[in-house]
Amino acid sequence: MSKRTLYASLALVALLAAAIWPFVAPADGRALYVAHCAGCHGVSLEGQPNWKERLPNGRWPAPPHDATGHTWHHSDVVLFQIVRDGPQSLLGPQYQTDMPAFAGVLSDAEIAAVLAYIKGTWPPDERAYQELMNRPPAERLQQP
Repeated sequence: MSKRTLYASLALVALLAAAIWPFVAPADGRALYVAHCAGCHGVSLEGQPNWKERLPNGRWPAPPHDATGHTWHHSDVVLFQIVRDGPQSLLGPQYQTDMPAFAGVLSDAEIAAVLAYIKGTWPPDERAYQELMNRPPAERLQQP
């Protein structure tokens, strides 16, 4: 096989992998979610009991990531930052939480796959609202 044929074959494989990645990512995202997130947020994304009430240590229980929670109220950028850098990256170092930052544990692509899995479980109304949060503020104001 010539180098040209080899490079063409590799390029074709790369293009095919890129084309199917969006369809594979949620399945991989579920496995990553179960391995890294479900211990606190629940296998079914249900969160911890009484997640709206502070624990005795003053911290909040892990919220659900299903439609009953508030994850879908945030933009992709905010969700990604919370997972990668931890909630303190947005709320300040004084914010006490049991949620770790996953930078160095999960790659950016793995974090994106987890978020794709979570988003894929939401009903249409929650998905539409969350997609609206990804738009610039001026566009959000123009929505009915």
